[in-house]
Amino acid sequence: MPTPDPSQKAETTDASGSPPEEITADPWERMPEDALNRPESARRGPGTGAVVPDAPAGEGGRVGKVGDTGSEPTGDDERTPSPLDFLPSPLFVLLLGLTGFAGWASWRAVELDWAAEGASVTPLIPPLFILLGWLVSTAVHEFAHALAAHLAGDRSQRGGAYLRLNPFAYRHAFAGTVLPVLYLGFGAFGMNGPPVFVDWDRLTRGRRVLVALAGPLANLLLFAALATTVSILVPVGNDTTNWAISALAFLAFLNLTSALVNLLPIPGLDGFEVLAPWVGARPWVSTARVNALFGSVLVFAILWFPALNQWLVDLVYSLLTLVLPNPVFSGIVFYGELLLRFWSG
Repeated sequence: MPTPDPSQKAETTDASGSPPEEITADPWERMPEDALNRPESARRGPGTGAVVPDAPAGEGGRVGKVGDTGSEPTGDDERTPSPLDFLPSPLFVLLLGLTGFAGWASWRAVELDWAAEGASVTPLIPPLFILLGWLVSTAVHEFAHALAAHLAGDRSQRGGAYLRLNPFAYRHAFAGTVLPVLYLGFGAFGMNGPPVFVDWDRLTRGRRVLVALAGPLANLLLFAALATTVSILVPVGNDTTNWAISALAFLAFLNLTSALVNLLPIPGLDGFEVLAPWVGARPWVSTARVNALFGSVLVFAILWFPALNQWLVDLVYSLLTLVLPNPVFSGIVFYGELLLRFWSG
């Protein structure tokens, strides 16, 4: 019997003309898994350890990802949440330590011990104590905004400098750290920069109000804590010129003025964000937010004007006399201001 022609065997292939199964198989799939030069996240399924191929492109041309649910991931979904995200930064702990040391040195008036007997001494540690204490206060102010925004739904700051109380690593360091220090140095009253890091569009109208009020509320709590401490150290009927106590009283004054000024409904201040949600999506609201820094500087320049500055100081002194038991508290605050502005004496 004649043997079949080998060419007839080729005619039995599929009509579509596709090559045999062993030819169409991807040779990469037959290689050992550890030999594939692919990222581990692209080869293993989430939490199962199973090897999976790269996801194909989804509808609309968007390249799919392993475990993709069809929604675009946000920046805060790319990192694993951790309780460490809310721990104070080591730099903030160092700042607290330096503030405490400056406070102790001011309490003991160590600069008088270092100087020769009868020599004139210009205290430099008390103004340093006030400066460091004000940096702590500004960090707490921004932390209050960031924590309220996080609880309200804006997770963008988790693990960042604002929630970890690190004023030296703010993304907007000028508005959050430099500007309040400049306000202190030039105006001798407390005022914080605008919270430019908050994504207001992620928040509902009522939550925006709470986030905006969180900063001034933090300043009021700091004022209450500092004023109570001074009132305990200097009971009614007593007065003091102790450097540390005077510095604490002046820090209480700074926090109170910061809370009051920030409640003004002016762009660049927290009071503006309290009213902004209720006026609707007006174009001028977005423009005001973009230029919030200029609004803050403008408000400071107006309050720096001598007549208005004196009116602000008299108003705060009247409030101190009204709410605090010791009538000499305002005098202690004034002495603290003299300690800060040693260059003008």
